[in-house]
Amino acid sequence: MDLSIIIVNYNTKDFLKKCIKSIVDNVSKKISYEIIVIDNASADRIQNSEFSFILQNQNLQLIFNKKNLGFSKANNIGIRKAQGRYILFLNPDTVMQKNVIEKMVEFMDNHKDAGAATCKLIMPNGQIDDACHRGFPTPWNAFCHFSGISRLFTKSKLFSGYNLGFKDLNKIHEIDALAGAFMLVRRVAGENVGWWDEDYFFYGEDIDFCYMLKQNNWKVYFVPTVSILHYKGVSGGIKNISKKISTADKETKKRVTHARFNAMRIFYKKHYENKYPKLLTWLVYKAISLKEILAFF
Repeated sequence: MDLSIIIVNYNTKDFLKKCIKSIVDNVSKKISYEIIVIDNASADRIQNSEFSFILQNQNLQLIFNKKNLGFSKANNIGIRKAQGRYILFLNPDTVMQKNVIEKMVEFMDNHKDAGAATCKLIMPNGQIDDACHRGFPTPWNAFCHFSGISRLFTKSKLFSGYNLGFKDLNKIHEIDALAGAFMLVRRVAGENVGWWDEDYFFYGEDIDFCYMLKQNNWKVYFVPTVSILHYKGVSGGIKNISKKISTADKETKKRVTHARFNAMRIFYKKHYENKYPKLLTWLVYKAISLKEILAFF
């Protein structure tokens, strides 16, 4: 099988149905694929029968977790069921376009050094989702981003390392990290790094995955010749772009916000704590805590 598409769902039932329909409508018969949906104990639980009119003869598996295990654990559950030589991790709040899958699989076939690749993710407002084109969050890159300096020098290699603003978004090139919203991974590369780190609940796990790929000499690519629609953050409800269409309740938003900042701590401790002076590490953790507090105001 060419491709296993793994979708982790949490309270995004209507978006999930649109997402799957867009896959079925836009992937040609040249690609053999399966769809594996892992539901993290959604309140609006999906049923097999709801997809019968969409899927026809397509291979769909629905896996129901008894509680919300988070993004990493759910993806790892899906991987154990996957048969494809490539794995596409896809968010349910995305809409596939024509030829995207074919072009991306072709790209991976032609670039044997690629551990992972993403297409261009376009949000409903027409802007690119900057999470699909990322640099690693070193202390300097993070400082420039959160202080606003990177917005003043968007094309500077020195100051815009967080989102790699100095690179041409219209040309195929290497990046540090991409978003788990559309993440096409070579199976052997994923096995090489041990797939998803389950210390992450939500946020940060995609950056960690890419960091591990790079450490194991795999390349990560941005392929802007094809694109999909990404509503962005519907399940969590904390992104401005999707707050009005998200059904996330107050408790979910609170949990997701804590998970976001905890992911920053996990990543720094795992990859950077031993590389930087203790004083800088102390400042980094203090800054993360301050940002977390301010996020609730």
